[in-house]
Amino acid sequence: MEQSPLTQQPRPEAFQQKVVQLYEALFKDEDDTEKSEGFWREFFLLKPDRRALRQILDEIRPEDLLHFELQTRQLFARAVAALKGGTQGVADLHALDTLSIFLGAVLAKKYTNPSSDIIEVLAGLDHVDTVFTDFVGALDSIIRNGRSLELREKAVEVALAVASGAYQTSLLTYFIQRDLFPAVMKLIQDADAPARIVASFTLVGLLANYNKFEFQNPYQMRLNDFVNEATIKKIIRSVGYSCQTLRQQYIEVQDDLPEGWTLANTLNMIGLGAIAPGGRPPQKPVYDAETAKKMFANLPGEQAAVLLATYDFTHANKLFCFNLVTLPPEKGEEQPFACFTSLTSYLLQHAHLSQRTTHYCHLNLMVFRLLIEDPVLCKRICSDESKVSVRLCRQRSPYLPLVQGERVMATAVLDTMIDAINHNLRRRLDVGLYTLCVGILLRIVGYMSRSRTRLQYHWAELFRSLLSLIRFLTTYAADLRGISHIDTLLDHVVNLLALGLSSGEAFLPTPAAYDDLFYKVVETGEVLVKFRDIYGLKNRPSNSIDTLVNVSTHYKEMLSADGGGKAKAGTKKSSQLTSLQVAEVIKQGYETLSIQAKEGLDSWEKYREADERMLLKKMAKAAVGDVRVSLGE
Repeated sequence: MEQSPLTQQPRPEAFQQKVVQLYEALFKDEDDTEKSEGFWREFFLLKPDRRALRQILDEIRPEDLLHFELQTRQLFARAVAALKGGTQGVADLHALDTLSIFLGAVLAKKYTNPSSDIIEVLAGLDHVDTVFTDFVGALDSIIRNGRSLELREKAVEVALAVASGAYQTSLLTYFIQRDLFPAVMKLIQDADAPARIVASFTLVGLLANYNKFEFQNPYQMRLNDFVNEATIKKIIRSVGYSCQTLRQQYIEVQDDLPEGWTLANTLNMIGLGAIAPGGRPPQKPVYDAETAKKMFANLPGEQAAVLLATYDFTHANKLFCFNLVTLPPEKGEEQPFACFTSLTSYLLQHAHLSQRTTHYCHLNLMVFRLLIEDPVLCKRICSDESKVSVRLCRQRSPYLPLVQGERVMATAVLDTMIDAINHNLRRRLDVGLYTLCVGILLRIVGYMSRSRTRLQYHWAELFRSLLSLIRFLTTYAADLRGISHIDTLLDHVVNLLALGLSSGEAFLPTPAAYDDLFYKVVETGEVLVKFRDIYGLKNRPSNSIDTLVNVSTHYKEMLSADGGGKAKAGTKKSSQLTSLQVAEVIKQGYETLSIQAKEGLDSWEKYREADERMLLKKMAKAAVGDVRVSLGE
């Protein structure tokens, strides 16, 4: 090794920061003595090298880390002392950076006995209460009153490292005993940009979901009682910001926005893009189908963990729900609820690519269900007051008609649900997802029917999708009959179509739209009979399958008679009637048709969180994993 001309000491082949030398000195195998006061003073004065510390810790196996308990306990205790010191220097800032990496690495390891082994590594059983009470107290103090936003945000990062890393252990009880909610909300209130709120709100979501079905979680109670509307609005804008960020990741894989005509586009098409105003725009990469599918499977990004907290606040707090639906966009920005709807449409078109994506789809659909089940919010979503521009996913065919400009929010929600129905049909059907989507459609249409609200909308697409779903359910009945809760899905689909037949004149905008529904039901008549018989729906009082079959039979008889009369001896079959002739027969048939629909077609069971406890536990686990990954980057 070459000597330094200045010190005459061997010079390392690559420069190594002093703090890295301290890391290596701390985790030497043969070193089992306590480090001096001077060592720790220098340790926290030097700027941490996050990458180097993570690499050193990652290389130590879990069983070996237990042999370093003296060093790890010293590091944790000294870092907590630096946080409590409250100096004007940099020790507390560097301690937070160090703790973020240290805890992230230590808690990520797979121990034989997670709770007890982690306690041994960090504090020891005899001292854990004292050390962790001081630790959480110091975080609470910094998050609430730290001298800068940067310092307070780093304290949230450390809390996230513990909340995500120790989620399956007893360590999180220290965050339950010491209520961080007021401190986190004060930080959100003081934040100066939506991006600076995301981590804090995500932390609330993780803490509120910790064992919430096993005991009365205090963070859930805090969400119930929170009434600071200014802070709620800041949170909702941060949710909108997060949804835009997550949606953009999908768009970067495949830009699905149809281009309008511009001079630049035209010049590019004929090879003269260089003379277009502003020159030739940079070309986005175009991926082949297989590559794009793999990229979509890794989405949404880890920031999606914020959706867990969004669900919890929606479930717990009416004021949050009201503002989520009604908060207008800031100048030049998208409305937050429009962003949430937009992201949901992208998630749903790719729901089948990973279990994680499917969980986030369920979570967002439950938010829509909670909002639609509130009569006041449903009225708002279906009114002209809610008109807003929403970018919906168009990355997979079949495509719904493109609607540009502002539209009533309910129509964007209807499109999102229809797209989900069209793009996730498979033999191993996600019955829960379909029940949510069709249930949301039933609730919206039920409200419109009762209130006689008419919306300009491509209703033909809605009824076509529902009847296609019935065809699918009939074709693959052998695979689907045994799936739990499929009866609820069958009832929802049947009752929604029956509601359209019996009450369509109350919400469909034109007689032509009403006629089209009858036409589609008549066309599907044979499938409906088979569907009824395969699933034994005639014996189920909770659906109105007879309404659909009777309407189909009524018109089939009329069409047969009409076709036979025109044939002068019955030589012309009803199947040879033109579509216009069939439409005319349908109009005539209203006079002799008696629709005996069952009462309460638009009724449903109100959402109960306990019914979804298994799904929500999986969802919390997915969010915890996402936070862990994001902190490790």
